[in-house]
Amino acid sequence: MTIVFNKDICHDLSKATEKEWLETNGIGGYASSTIIGANTRRYHGLLMAATRPPLGRTLMLSKLEEFLCINGKEFPLSTNIYPNTICPEGYKNLVQFSLNPFPTFEYSVNGIDIKKIVFMVHGENTTVVLYQVNCRGERTFALTLKVRVMVAFRDYHGLTHENQACKADYKILTNGGVRLQPYEILLPMYLFHNAQTMDNASFWYKNMEYPRENERGLESHEDHFSPFALHFDLNKGINCHVVASTNEYNKLDVYELLKKETSLRKKEDRGLKLEVSDSGLQPQASALDPPQVEVNNVTKLCKSLLTVSNSFIVKRESDKKSIIAGYHWFGDWGRDTMISLPGLTLVQGRFEDAREILLSFAQYVSKGMIPNRFPDYGETPEYNTVDASLWYVQAVYQYLRFAKDFMTIRKDLYGVLKEIIEHYQKGTRYNIHMDSDGLIYAGVAGVQLTWMDAKIGDWVVTPRIGKAVEINALWYNALKIMSFLGREMDLSNESKDYTILAENVSKSFNDAFWFEEGQYLYDYIDGETRSKAIRPNQVFAVSLPYSMLSKKRQINVVEIVKEHLLTPYGLRSLSPKDNDYIGRYYGNVCERDRAYHQGTVWAWLIGPYISAYAKAYAGNKDALEYIKGLFVPFYEHLLDAGLGTVSEIFDGDPPHTPRGCISQAWSVAEILRAYFEHVYGFGV
Repeated sequence: MTIVFNKDICHDLSKATEKEWLETNGIGGYASSTIIGANTRRYHGLLMAATRPPLGRTLMLSKLEEFLCINGKEFPLSTNIYPNTICPEGYKNLVQFSLNPFPTFEYSVNGIDIKKIVFMVHGENTTVVLYQVNCRGERTFALTLKVRVMVAFRDYHGLTHENQACKADYKILTNGGVRLQPYEILLPMYLFHNAQTMDNASFWYKNMEYPRENERGLESHEDHFSPFALHFDLNKGINCHVVASTNEYNKLDVYELLKKETSLRKKEDRGLKLEVSDSGLQPQASALDPPQVEVNNVTKLCKSLLTVSNSFIVKRESDKKSIIAGYHWFGDWGRDTMISLPGLTLVQGRFEDAREILLSFAQYVSKGMIPNRFPDYGETPEYNTVDASLWYVQAVYQYLRFAKDFMTIRKDLYGVLKEIIEHYQKGTRYNIHMDSDGLIYAGVAGVQLTWMDAKIGDWVVTPRIGKAVEINALWYNALKIMSFLGREMDLSNESKDYTILAENVSKSFNDAFWFEEGQYLYDYIDGETRSKAIRPNQVFAVSLPYSMLSKKRQINVVEIVKEHLLTPYGLRSLSPKDNDYIGRYYGNVCERDRAYHQGTVWAWLIGPYISAYAKAYAGNKDALEYIKGLFVPFYEHLLDAGLGTVSEIFDGDPPHTPRGCISQAWSVAEILRAYFEHVYGFGV
């Protein structure tokens, strides 16, 4: 899918700075900025290297300050934001930005056209910036492109300010490249170019402003060090390039890299042939060009998300694959990975990727739990999650449904699943245990265990200690899966035990969780406490493969969720009628964390809602058309925030402004899963 913005958007600073592009490298690194090249976040930059894949992200190359020089007169191409001023104003010379597949900037100055292409090399911390210059008419003047290098060399969460520790010197390599290492504790960056001369003057760019950080109540000003500038003689009629990398290339061919990456993107785009028929769009594994047919916006949404889905699948240092939860600031999280796995791998036929991810996480199972997250700096994985392990059971089941790989289940995974069930029964970390009624109880003071995990200091915003509705829906689902697997593996006694326990759980769940007066499910139960808050968590009691609810109760749950929580971009985390509802995710860290699960819309929840609706209204002739309509707003969203992808969250109140990460794995994954499973029957 090609995304194009012309002058009307590029020259509108407020609109242009809300649209962000993202290039990834398959190991957790990325390049990202706005469509005019003005960095509006601390997370923007041209080389955000993953020094310990997929983590250890370090901003090395912040940006390139570019000027076209005509007979010595400078015309800016780049744009920076400073307090109360924009300098330089290169966006005024930008006539078009496009994404197809790489971020491409087209400038025009006095009859001279400059096209800039930015791309990353897959599997490497390498960013290539290529300039192609075309002069309309006869060239009778001195023409130079001046590119000043701006570096940060800092952790991706941090900010840099002018300091004495920064070393200004650099080393010129025998192949003409430059080795930069301002701080000895960080890896060096190698910069390769085909400039004719270098300006060795070095200085700091002071007080650059990041509006998005200011909105988030965080420090929003940064200094950038510039060690030198490159001067390209455009009268020689050759294209220009700058390559930033953690690799020390002996020989570099930027056009070979461009060819390789272009081929890879085409392969990603065509790996799933989208073919329209009377029964709908049928995915088929194919490397052929898509047929010349008119496709609707929902199909275009699907194609765009299929392309972007590859950005989340990354290799760890161990060479095993995992899933990045979101860009710009999330690493690989257990819960997010398991929820995202079907949509990012299985519905696309990427069975080996799915298998590798499941086996990778199996290595980290401890006391029946998979990690919640892997810290950025290599510390021990954190296990503060009650649901991630149960989502792991669901992901294994989905893998079996799609891949039909019973051998891997029998040989490598069934034992892991048994370990999970056994520890949940007898008890594990954080008071997670099966109560006498068969339901799962979890929670200790000060620890957030469910996906509603916002915490401010020692205050857990939505603690939900006790028996949470989605945890017990997942628990029942896991027991039914184990019963099925035991039966298929001729373990009749084990299968029978799981079946009996599941039946007990079903009875206890219906007796305890059904709120008769409201005709919906309590959100959590703790002793005599019954939370009547209308939250989306109850939808999982319908959406998961195995449901404990009668058809009537399924419909009631879906309708209450539809009435209170459904928006064009997913489900609210709390009903607007609740006194604790917060309609805007805005302000400082404390204010945002308070709103995170108190009304904020989560895009990923559209997937479970669609699955629940499809189940509750199975056989209804109008259900399919209704479900199709739920995808349409996400197509329109492709042109906002993160281009071609789906944001993490949205405001609960209209107009539902996108917030949080600009590209979130489970947002993309759940739309794809729901699309293929329920709209076009790709599911099994």
